Amino acid sequence: MSRITGAYLDAADVAVDLLNHPALAARWKEPSALDEWSVGGLAGHLAWQVFFLPAVLDEPAPTQPVIGLDDYYARVRWIDAGLHDEANARIRRGGEDAGAEGVRALADRAADTVRALRTRLPAEPDRAVRLPVWGDYALSLDDFLTTRLMELVVHTDDLAFSAGIPTPELPGPAVEATVGLLTRLALRRHGQSAVLRALSRAERAPAGITAF
Repeated sequence: MSRITGAYLDAADVAVDLLNHPALAARWKEPSALDEWSVGGLAGHLAWQVFFLPAVLDEPAPTQPVIGLDDYYARVRWIDAGLHDEANARIRRGGEDAGAEGVRALADRAADTVRALRTRLPAEPDRAVRLPVWGDYALSLDDFLTTRLMELVVHTDDLAFSAGIPTPELPGPAVEATVGLLTRLALRRHGQSAVLRALSRAERAPAGITAF
């Protein structure tokens, strides 16, 4: 099992535990910490980072060219899109639709999926995978897991904050991989000097270096 597979599965376990927290049910229909998202919709989006895996693994290996993570994030439409752009609106709808199952059904479905992935993923070769909404490209399985891992880690924090509870402790390898990816994206958006100063020089750090 690759390091990224282990990190992904461990982060998915944390996400499932969070989905089972009673504070979520109490705030399910309330606004979340993210604009235009309900708590239930954000929970649904978090769960989709698990549901995507069997969906791509059940498909035949794609024939589209495999690209790397930097090229992937240069191509995805949501990363530079506005809040109400169709790309982001579609993502929100997917989360809200999943959240409409209700907290118990969503948490149980996510738990069952992670349990199955713990058996399936370690046996999978690092083959190409692809989502239908992408353009003419695919990712390696490890790179796809890296993208889903980042979503799990970031949205676990978002969802815990939205529910008014402490963010659960995430596994070190999962956080390290996520911070590494976010740093690459921050460099792309803000440039070397801004990121270096933000990380090393409080006296001349920029106001922000968010990756998105």
